[in-house]
Amino acid sequence: MKQVAEGLWTQNGDRIRFFGIPFDTRATIVRLPGGGLWLHSPVRPSPDRLAAVQARGPIAHIVAPNRIHGAYTTDWARAAEQAQVWVSPKFPDRHPDIRFDHLLGNAAPAEWANMLDQCVFAGHAYLDEVVFLHRPSGTLIVTDIYQRHDPAREPGFWRVFKGLAGMMAPKGAMPPDMRLAFTDRAAARAARDRILAWEFDRILLPHSVPVETGGKETLTRALKWLG
Repeated sequence: MKQVAEGLWTQNGDRIRFFGIPFDTRATIVRLPGGGLWLHSPVRPSPDRLAAVQARGPIAHIVAPNRIHGAYTTDWARAAEQAQVWVSPKFPDRHPDIRFDHLLGNAAPAEWANMLDQCVFAGHAYLDEVVFLHRPSGTLIVTDIYQRHDPAREPGFWRVFKGLAGMMAPKGAMPPDMRLAFTDRAAARAARDRILAWEFDRILLPHSVPVETGGKETLTRALKWLG
């Protein structure tokens, strides 16, 4: 667990492979005003990881922010039976066997609206990522639409591969295959513009090096290709 700001932490997980490509994993945890925890894109649980989170408070909400980020949702829900499971709109289509309680949308629910904003990054053929803003710390919580991998963590081939795709720190970008699958750029631009109207400086990323400062300028540049 690493504290990022007051009531805001990240938790590193295992290195995984997705379609053969290696990725680091990292969860984001927010303490809500009532003391319950909001767990975004949880990593593979272990007794130590579970204990580290629960030491900060009871897990109240587990969030799968897009249709491909829910591998450990059930495990965490089993360990925190009181928690509500929230998933992106298209998540049930890919994971009909995973139990959930609520679908995420463009409006933050009452459970966290006093601390977090959210927006569905629409317009993609299959990915329906929900982006969040932690208002107290000015921190944007992004999942896959922007990535900047750590060169020190990548072996030679993958460092070159991800570098050619523009996905290496310090710059970073949206993965090229993801860019090609946008079928409604007007919807994507509307989501981008709404997100960029928020006040944030930091960006937290589950697979990548966080952007500690200059986050709005960084994301503006990364999404400029949308027009």
